[in-house]
Amino acid sequence: MTDRYSRLVTKLKDRTATVGIIGLGYVGLPLLLRYCEVGYRVIGFDVDQSKVDALRSGKSYIEHIPAEKLAPFVMNQFEPTTDLSRVAEVDALILCVPTPLSKHREPDLSFVIGTIDSVLPYLHDGMVLSLESTTYPGTTDEELKPRIEARGLKVGTDIFLIFSPEREDPGNPNFSTRTIPKVCGGCTPQCLKVGIALYEQVVDKVVPVSSARAAELTKLLENIHRSVNIGLVNEMKIVADRMGIDLHEVIRAAATKPFGFVPYYPGPGIGGHCIPIDPFYLTWKAREYGVHTRFIELAGEINSSMPEYVISKIAESLNARKKSVNGSRILVLGLAYKKNVDDSRESPAVVIMERLRDLGASISYTDPHIPVFPVMRAHSFSLSSVTLTKQSIAEFDCLVLATDHDKFDYELIKAHAELIVDCRGRFAESASNIVKA
Repeated sequence: MTDRYSRLVTKLKDRTATVGIIGLGYVGLPLLLRYCEVGYRVIGFDVDQSKVDALRSGKSYIEHIPAEKLAPFVMNQFEPTTDLSRVAEVDALILCVPTPLSKHREPDLSFVIGTIDSVLPYLHDGMVLSLESTTYPGTTDEELKPRIEARGLKVGTDIFLIFSPEREDPGNPNFSTRTIPKVCGGCTPQCLKVGIALYEQVVDKVVPVSSARAAELTKLLENIHRSVNIGLVNEMKIVADRMGIDLHEVIRAAATKPFGFVPYYPGPGIGGHCIPIDPFYLTWKAREYGVHTRFIELAGEINSSMPEYVISKIAESLNARKKSVNGSRILVLGLAYKKNVDDSRESPAVVIMERLRDLGASISYTDPHIPVFPVMRAHSFSLSSVTLTKQSIAEFDCLVLATDHDKFDYELIKAHAELIVDCRGRFAESASNIVKA
């Protein structure tokens, strides 16, 4: 055991270590809060000055993390900053930065590489660096390790490098950062031991795996599993619709089987920071090994096509009422990518809105969790959420239920909407103004 290793593990276990977290979004902020709760000093880094300013004033910009949870720690145990030179002060550095796809649907590691290159001058002996951003197997070993060792720091001896994928599920009341098991893989056995010491202080269970590559693939498998199963039920929805069968009824019936079946539910597409993106990280990397991941890519194609299926159902339903999409007033219910959250990343609702706008519809949206249409890299609407009343609902030619938030008053909607296109199976009973999509 090296002195650096022993000193670092001791500091992590007695919670005298300073923890740095880069990226204070849906992954980084809950993790930061957890480290504060158990007594660590934490420095939070983000390139977005508005986030840093909000946190410095004790405000939260994420709905499920109330300000009153953050306020006791701000500028006491926790200091937010945009100054990456302060990485020199930390004993543990955790990277929670985006890993999107390029316009050619290939991995875009620019945020990860850019962050590593920016902090390299401030890395030092006796610290641990953990990457949590979802990526393809080999990223930690092939991209991060060589850059660090080029600085003269030997991974596994001077500095400890691990991959531990995030598993946040915003809006899920049954699981928290503490209760979700944490997978951890290191570049060396010593790295893994340090990684376990880093995370076992804040989560109930750490799940060690043999390497960083195994941890990277674990995260991809979890999300590909969901993508493939969602793709299956989305395809089944189209088949069932043609047959005049309600697939949601079928899923509810199948779910009564106590073994061998896990219910997944169809929708207008897939969204969030994981399911639409992560499978393509593996398909890209698999090509390096001469493997064509047909199953994964087929699921991706089906899921990506679902917004167009919804558009076709909207057009068909309006046409049955002697109306066209062009000129119709259409209200999209739910902007978030899933129910009861304020996260609209990769949301199929936004794709549907853009497509309807292109077809000449007058588009509005309502979402109790997102009062103003957020700034997005690839999408732009100057809209605010419509308040649902008898009068406002009746003004629209069509309502599209894209995200079935519990806060919606479904009885009010059903009673006053001229036409509802239900993409989530929320309206179980048939009615003349409801069309399943």
